[in-house]
Amino acid sequence: MIKLENVSKAYSAGIPALNDVNLYIEPGEFVFVVGDSGSGKSTLIKLLLKELEPTSGSIIINNQKLGNIRHRDVPRFRRNVGVVFQDFRLLKDRNVYENVAFAQRVVGTPVKKMRRKVPAVLSMVGLAAKYKSYPREISGGEQQRVAIARALVNEPKILLADEPTGNLDAHNAWEIMKLLDEINQRGTTVLVVTHNLDIVKAMKKRVITMKKGVVVEDEQAGDSYED
Repeated sequence: MIKLENVSKAYSAGIPALNDVNLYIEPGEFVFVVGDSGSGKSTLIKLLLKELEPTSGSIIINNQKLGNIRHRDVPRFRRNVGVVFQDFRLLKDRNVYENVAFAQRVVGTPVKKMRRKVPAVLSMVGLAAKYKSYPREISGGEQQRVAIARALVNEPKILLADEPTGNLDAHNAWEIMKLLDEINQRGTTVLVVTHNLDIVKAMKKRVITMKKGVVVEDEQAGDSYED
């Protein structure tokens, strides 16, 4: 569950990056967030990850009020919020298995559990055979699958994807979106920030449109979406 109540974020004097935003995303939903550059999409993601603090308003994720989470408890909070970025952010000197295992080492997962979980999640994203490969040896689409596996290995309730297809060709973009849809079908709440309106229209999910820090439209799943 994601809930924003009257959330604003101003970086400096002038127009705020977010302005009095109210949102409610149910557990298990798949939601797109769209809008031009400067609409507040990236700020929204950073607030949900508690990388930024709102200037005003409150944010509740998985029944936790983010304003009440102490700095030392932020890593624990983030275990339940996986994140995937446009630029993959893989460790280039580690192979596929080690990139995914790194997310488990950070949270102190026992090695025995890690040896079960990492191959399982790599199999889920279709990369079981590539576990020894390094990022430079696999395609962009495969690198993004590794990033998704890393985001999922700790079984987060929520997956945030910030322009996950931005560096991919059309075929790989569709493959990644189908994978995110499968992940959602397994019960994970998925929120995708994207500029790819062709995918947004085709997938017929809920679409939140932002403009200059304000939610200007909220189309429910199955509604027709127009530019």
